[in-house]
Amino acid sequence: MCDYSLHAIASRPARVGEALVSTHFRGSATLGFASPAEKTVAVCLLPGTELAFETNVRYRGRWFKSHSVNFDVAKFCKIAPEVLCQHHGALAFPDGSTVLVISLVQGQRVRVLQLPVAECDLQSKNVKHLQLGVRLISEQSLAV
Repeated sequence: MCDYSLHAIASRPARVGEALVSTHFRGSATLGFASPAEKTVAVCLLPGTELAFETNVRYRGRWFKSHSVNFDVAKFCKIAPEVLCQHHGALAFPDGSTVLVISLVQGQRVRVLQLPVAECDLQSKNVKHLQLGVRLISEQSLAV
């Protein structure tokens, strides 16, 4: 769930509606997201998680100069997950550009808008709808 560089950090999954901040984690050379109340716990995002930043997203470029993209919304994604020992967590923007999470400027505030729908969630919803449909059909046939 979290990038390989955060495996030694305490972590938990993101929740819809929660506020996060981009931060460096003590004892790690990486950057990720944490709750402002629990800055030592990495908040892990699943690919497809939709985020809204307070302002346009800022990231570090060469020579410590920061840049920004003209968007305050992004979708979390993973870049080249098959390549080991590199950072994979990234933000995809509406124009198709991406920025690695490790490149973000520290201290940016973001809100989790939506989590991706897991395949098992879809299957369980389909089973519930199927069961409901069978029950409705059974009740209608009993009423006849």
